Amino acid sequence: MKIYTRTGDTGMTGLFGGPRVSKDHIRIEAYGTVDELNSVLGIVRCNLPRPAKGDYFGSQVTGEGAGFASEPTTPSTTQILDKWLDRLQSECFDLGADLATPLDAKVQIQRFPQAAVDRLEDEIDAFDADLEPLTSFILPGGHVAAAALHQARTVCRRAERRVISLSGVDGINPICIVYLNRLSDALFTASRWVNHEFGFSEPKWKATDPS
Repeated sequence: MKIYTRTGDTGMTGLFGGPRVSKDHIRIEAYGTVDELNSVLGIVRCNLPRPAKGDYFGSQVTGEGAGFASEPTTPSTTQILDKWLDRLQSECFDLGADLATPLDAKVQIQRFPQAAVDRLEDEIDAFDADLEPLTSFILPGGHVAAAALHQARTVCRRAERRVISLSGVDGINPICIVYLNRLSDALFTASRWVNHEFGFSEPKWKATDPS
């Protein structure tokens, strides 16, 4: 099957089980931003510490095995994050499919479930249990994966805004908005947890001197 079909050359695309709409339609913008979020989550996974060779995750790796593996991490930290992000990427794909399918579409799909929101809340609580309470605003930074999680968080917030805009003009599954709201909180908390686990200080916001 060819990648290109030429059916979208006039700036139109088809919704799943629905009509053809302009590619700048708010529904396309909504699930397209979720797709962008999925890509950023992939970047986060690529920036998790991994050994250069083999499966060794020691903190004293030198020579040919040196690299990201020499960072202060453990197998469980990277594996937990990678498994979690892998699931989030699949959930974003499911969310995009829901948003791409109008409620009155001719086809029936499994709509995004409340259970995904409940699971995120449990995971936020688990991450947060290891962290010191926030005493000031923090800036994106620290470990590169933590900074990438902040980027994912901001894209998630934009996706949430696009989905809210869509809900104002067309019916959607309301769980989509709730999930994105909770996911942004989860990504923020996970970014703090990454810095905590990998031994990086959180960059603190300091008010700039207007003079």
